[in-house]
Amino acid sequence: MKSTSYYPVIMTDDVTGTAAFYQRHFRFEPLFESDWYMHLQSREDERVTLAILDGQHETIPATGRGKVSGLLLNFEVEDVDGVYRDCRAAGLPILKPICDEDFGQRHFITSDPNGVLIDIIKPIPPSAAFAALYDASALPG
Repeated sequence: MKSTSYYPVIMTDDVTGTAAFYQRHFRFEPLFESDWYMHLQSREDERVTLAILDGQHETIPATGRGKVSGLLLNFEVEDVDGVYRDCRAAGLPILKPICDEDFGQRHFITSDPNGVLIDIIKPIPPSAAFAALYDASALPG
């Protein structure tokens, strides 16, 4: 299979409110808008997209309908400290305060109105122990 695109789809009971959250706090803009589905694109990188879907819509098989659960979205950014300040100032929940991880990330975790976890990450050099676990082409920093 040759993929030509990949993006997560968040199933929710509040399409408009969820889309507004990502537009307001993470600089997305709508490419397609309806009352049951919105396709969003980053204002900063056209390759970064996200969709919001009414979890009860008929396009979803009945056994899969509902709200999202068990999802973590990772956003790699250049200025994780700036995004952290912005999220705190906006009153978003900070579920994991900003920190440096030995495995090669400076990050923090917040969440959207549906409980979807959002991990904001800046890759940093890992500790020697973790660096040994990386393929050379994927080594951060």
